[in-house]
Amino acid sequence: MQTQQLDVHEQPSDDAALADTAISRLRQLSMKLAMAQLDIEVFDAMQPLEDDWRALERDNLQSLHQSYDWCAAWVSAFQRPLAILKGAHAGQTAFILPVEIVKSRGLRTARFIAADHSNINTGLFAESFAEAGRTIDPHEFAGRLRHALTGRADLLLLQNIPLEWRGRESPLAGLPMVQNQNHAYQLPFLPAFEDTLKQLNAKNRRKKFRVQSKRFEAAGGFEYVIPETSAEQHGLLDIFFRLKSARFASLGLPDVFADRETQTFLHGLIDKQDDTRQYFGLQMHMLRLKGEHEGKIAATSGISRKGDHIICQFGAIDEELVPDTSPGEFLYWQTISGLHGKGVALFDFGLGDQTYKRSWAPVETAHYDVVLPVSPFGVVAGAAHRLVTRGKAHIKARPKLYKFAQGIRARIGRSSKN
Repeated sequence: MQTQQLDVHEQPSDDAALADTAISRLRQLSMKLAMAQLDIEVFDAMQPLEDDWRALERDNLQSLHQSYDWCAAWVSAFQRPLAILKGAHAGQTAFILPVEIVKSRGLRTARFIAADHSNINTGLFAESFAEAGRTIDPHEFAGRLRHALTGRADLLLLQNIPLEWRGRESPLAGLPMVQNQNHAYQLPFLPAFEDTLKQLNAKNRRKKFRVQSKRFEAAGGFEYVIPETSAEQHGLLDIFFRLKSARFASLGLPDVFADRETQTFLHGLIDKQDDTRQYFGLQMHMLRLKGEHEGKIAATSGISRKGDHIICQFGAIDEELVPDTSPGEFLYWQTISGLHGKGVALFDFGLGDQTYKRSWAPVETAHYDVVLPVSPFGVVAGAAHRLVTRGKAHIKARPKLYKFAQGIRARIGRSSKN
């Protein structure tokens, strides 16, 4: 009778497989327990959530665009119905997703408040839940969100979410998503402005700055100004609207700042500021000329701040004044250099691939959209959103095709005005 020899390598392999199975089952059990403790409520007003909301937004990694004051300014201007999702986990507030209902052609879409003017969205998550989010079953999470919005929305569409933001993984990362066609561009701040420039092509940038400075001096000089009074800030914002409208018209593009609600919203942000927590909703900056163009504004921009994160919301130039100085880019130099030593860690140029952003920003961040159907109509709309988004991404990834598409868009815009 022969005795069977046991391969010494087999037993450990079997033990490893059993261990993996046990870990997998424990993880599944952990997910089920976590989901059992998660409750989601829907609120149609912001005020009952203010204390919890402001507590969550103190976390430096929560986006400015989900802050209470930012959302309140939008809600006051647009008056859309709200369906704010509040999650409670183990008896504590786990998250708030500030969502409004946008109705178009019979479709009810639940979107982040002010989504049309947001450069980055994270939602608001308790740090403990964000860490534990990896143990939440994404299918169960999606089901809970879908159930909460049933009867209120056809589609949950949460756009422009980085899967990881400054080292933290998004708890939304496991939900059904499509990559957004737009990326965002950031410039990390180092202790000194000269150190920050070293991340870029510092030699060429300094040379360009010297050339611009000489051209400004030849035209009579300039001053970089951050208006101090609220009235001056509001007046400069109105100048921005005028300059941007002229720019859009010259390109044959629709003016996204033209409607009364958007202008009311942005004006409302100017008065949302709190120095104790390093927060301002909108602050206007400008380059004002001297000499023959005394008092005229060559460039203006609007920036926002939450904690150590600065976001450039928009900018505009007067194209009839000193065009050879590139006043918009020169204004960025003034702003960025002036913010050093003031507790800023990141200057964010926001969404959209433009040459000046790439020249300033060594960090490129991909964004994603949560696309979660709630009703059968939402299934169709969600599929359409995925298709359109992928199509735009395909075009934007091909410069010649993108330029051709922009030309067609501009011609259509100009013809529609004639």
